[in-house]
Amino acid sequence: MSVNTWLATGNFNTTYKQEQKTFFTSLDRSVFTFFLLILFIWPLIFPLSNKYMLVIDNVLIAIVAVMGLNLVTGFAGLISIGHAAFVGIGAYTVASFCRTIGDTHVIITHFWPVMIILSGLVGAAFGGLIGLPALRLKHLYLAIATLSFQMIFQWVINFMSFFNQGQTISVGRVFWFTGKIGRKDHYLFWYFIILTVVVLLGFGIRNLLKTRYGRCLVAVRDNDRAADAMGMNPGLTKVYAFALAGFFAGVAGALHAYLYRGVGFESFTLHESIGYLAMAIVGGLGTLNGSFWGPVAIKYLDLGVENLSEILGHYTPGMNLATALKPFTFGLVIVLFLMFEPRGIANWWRIIKSYTKLWPFRY
Repeated sequence: MSVNTWLATGNFNTTYKQEQKTFFTSLDRSVFTFFLLILFIWPLIFPLSNKYMLVIDNVLIAIVAVMGLNLVTGFAGLISIGHAAFVGIGAYTVASFCRTIGDTHVIITHFWPVMIILSGLVGAAFGGLIGLPALRLKHLYLAIATLSFQMIFQWVINFMSFFNQGQTISVGRVFWFTGKIGRKDHYLFWYFIILTVVVLLGFGIRNLLKTRYGRCLVAVRDNDRAADAMGMNPGLTKVYAFALAGFFAGVAGALHAYLYRGVGFESFTLHESIGYLAMAIVGGLGTLNGSFWGPVAIKYLDLGVENLSEILGHYTPGMNLATALKPFTFGLVIVLFLMFEPRGIANWWRIIKSYTKLWPFRY
């Protein structure tokens, strides 16, 4: 590679260490740093109401969950239809502590980073457990196994009195260095926390894919028998893929519990699992940036449909257009992407980057 990384005209790696760099040029690093600064600074310059900050926080939580789903489905090629159940496990881990020791206990309010990590570890444990059928099952049969876990999770939450039979379990407000986070700053505070989690986990996935463990995921997805012949362990790879997905989902669930200051069953149903899978498909399976594009597209599509339904509702009184338009647009978008752009929005981003690098040359 060129000594001056600002003037590099290509990636000419001579060592494995150079190939494993996160940023190949100084320009890449500078653009990413500038974009990251914008994400952290803009809420302070252009403050939004709690309503819109809640939407943005929900998008970021969905990004965390979809990053985990992309690891198991996109990179490892294992279909999971019960991802919302893993998110629910993370949320109900926090809720379980609240039911046991109280929602205003110091562990809940002051040691919330520990609770978030613990929720991720519990999600990883359940993910590894559910990943055990992947040792024997493939394709549709594995999908049915994950669907069964979703159904079992729903039954347990709905019928156990410890989980309040699916009704809301309250979570106390957290404390920061400046004191208790009030209602006015609640959503802004969690925006910065969730954004930090997204950045850290994103770097974690980026670095994981450069290691042999990340390459094992892709190799098993492409051909598990060939991966086995090359000395990899397909069974272990599939199990830790589910465990990693469970960790990401558990963290997303804990963030959801703290953001809403409560945990309810309706946020972790089969419908939500299908939604996460749709986000991964629309964003682009097997790509890291697809985990960002998908949740943004689907969440803001839902928001746009709701606004359109309100506008049309003035002209069609007595009709609940949102009930009809949301499922219709949701299904239509998935079908269109599967037909015309199966590689998702991430492929559009790849084309744009290639064009900017090659312009004004055709090749």
